[in-house]
Amino acid sequence: MRAFPALFLASLALVLGASRADPDLLQDVCVADLSSGIKLNGFPCKHPSTIGANDFFFAGLANPNFPNNTLGSLVTAANVEKIPGLNTLGVSMSRIDYAIGGVNPPHTHPRASEIAFVLEGELEVGFFTTSNVLISKHIKKGEIFVFPKGLMHFQKNIGKTRASAITAFDSQFSGTQSIATTLFAASPTIPNDVLSKAFQIHPREVERIKVKLTPKK
Repeated sequence: MRAFPALFLASLALVLGASRADPDLLQDVCVADLSSGIKLNGFPCKHPSTIGANDFFFAGLANPNFPNNTLGSLVTAANVEKIPGLNTLGVSMSRIDYAIGGVNPPHTHPRASEIAFVLEGELEVGFFTTSNVLISKHIKKGEIFVFPKGLMHFQKNIGKTRASAITAFDSQFSGTQSIATTLFAASPTIPNDVLSKAFQIHPREVERIKVKLTPKK
């Protein structure tokens, strides 16, 4: 019986260690060599003699970039593609700016949980559990909300002014799947009859949505 606690603790440590979004690094830094043609889970490291302060710096979140699009939101990422020094560190950030009434539509981050901090304005935020329960809240300047890893979520500016938020992820590259774009603008496309039955709409309506969401070439 004495072996059980030790076995349980060992199993728990294994699970907790495996729950990190990104693996631990095995050296002081591993600045991403974004120009390398080598493909692996992450990015290969630049030689230590070639790295510098700019590999760990990014000024892109300092100022608002208010959108001029149909959604009324604009995401500025600060991930490993913008900050090579994030490679293997398991963290990243982004800034989201919202026009009045702007929406960051339902989407998921398959590789990370997300925590959002409101810089300015008021947002309605929420995520959906796998039991189709909506967990939502009205948050304002200085407040925080968390979106669990992989769960579909959204934000909407419900205030009378523009809004901005800073978000952080426990992955250097969280990935983003916008639900509408993924379903209606995939390449190759999902057959119309599949989407028609899934959403209980006419195939002609499916085609109209595809036309609206497919990027123009």
